[in-house]
Amino acid sequence: MSQLERADRILDTAQDLLLRWGYRRVTIDEIAKRAGVGKGTVYLYWRTRDELFLGVGAREAVAMIEAVAAAMRADPAEIALHAYMRRFFLEAMRRPVLRALFTRDTDTLDRFLSSPARQPLQGAKLLASRQYLGALAGHGLLREDLRPEDLDYSLPTIAFGFFAIEPLLPEELALGLEEKADQLADVLRRTYGPARPPSPARLAAAAPEVVEIFERLAREYKAVAYGTTKGGDPEHGS
Repeated sequence: MSQLERADRILDTAQDLLLRWGYRRVTIDEIAKRAGVGKGTVYLYWRTRDELFLGVGAREAVAMIEAVAAAMRADPAEIALHAYMRRFFLEAMRRPVLRALFTRDTDTLDRFLSSPARQPLQGAKLLASRQYLGALAGHGLLREDLRPEDLDYSLPTIAFGFFAIEPLLPEELALGLEEKADQLADVLRRTYGPARPPSPARLAAAAPEVVEIFERLAREYKAVAYGTTKGGDPEHGS
């Protein structure tokens, strides 16, 4: 078994226990036993229990970001802010650990929600980096009077409202996931989009720059997921 396969087995086990038992009850001993590895093997990748659970979330984030980037490569229209955030919302809500993180599910994550180990994932919670917004602005894909920094507060406030409201909505107001994503996209398009829909040529011209931003982000999160920020390489040994 390769180092990467062993790391994935540990992450799979940690994720399964986290979703079934919740953060408070899961121990490194139990993860190691169920993954069929020694406790010391777990610590070869992640120095602490919180770093391991951060790895679980980061691995889901990698899959989400790669899905976003793949959609953008297939259709440049997906780089528009409202289209990107629609897909981001759908991908996050369909992945159980990310859903727990974004909806602040304390039953599952408990004190991990406030753990300092989560700091490497905070960038993802901003949803659209300054680089991404700068690329949109540079290609005329935002409202003309907006600077990227103008969205630093308002964009995550709007977007995370769609996540945070989930546990609070009464049953009679429940919507399907696709409908929620459509409403988010419509709000963002009306709030931040250019006055006229951009041409396919303009979107295609901006797409390579935007895709590279997300591919780079995925690589950074992959390093966090597998503990390689310590200097090791799960593919070739620590």
